Amino acid sequence: MVTKQWVAIHRKHHQAADKAADPHSPKVYGIWRVLFGGALLYNTASKNKLMVEQLGQGTPNDWIEENLYTPHSRLGILIMLVIDLLLFGPWGLLVWGVQMLWIPFFAAGVINGLCHWWGYRNRPAEDTSRNLVPWAIWIGGEELHANHHDNGASAKFSQRWWEFDIGWMYISILRFFKLATVR
Repeated sequence: MVTKQWVAIHRKHHQAADKAADPHSPKVYGIWRVLFGGALLYNTASKNKLMVEQLGQGTPNDWIEENLYTPHSRLGILIMLVIDLLLFGPWGLLVWGVQMLWIPFFAAGVINGLCHWWGYRNRPAEDTSRNLVPWAIWIGGEELHANHHDNGASAKFSQRWWEFDIGWMYISILRFFKLATVR
């Protein structure tokens, strides 16, 4: 997905969580539609040019974004296929197939669906966001979704000592090697 589109949809979700304007709320669309059709809901929202322009501000606007990512966003799927085939030979097709199912189902369906339908919270919230499990390793930390809604500007999603956010671990490693900065 184009960076500006993803950011705009994400911001819209936070602005209107669980209300009619939320692009992917199970409260609005139903759990099954979001769980199994979350990627389609993202695609529909990405076509709202006014929302993307208004809420996609501040995203990268460099040469790579303008000349590669935005005009050729679907090319990434084919590049991933080529990389998988180079790394795994014929098995790369199976790896690619799993990725093509895994990413939309878990990132768009499970996180946006189940994380607003079932789980636990560390604090009271105005929306229905929940943490699925305290060990956030499948989707880079997104399983701690209520924590993310509680402090949307934080790169660290874990809040309790017993919660593990693998995304924060990756960021910490990159910071150690001076390859990332947390704002």
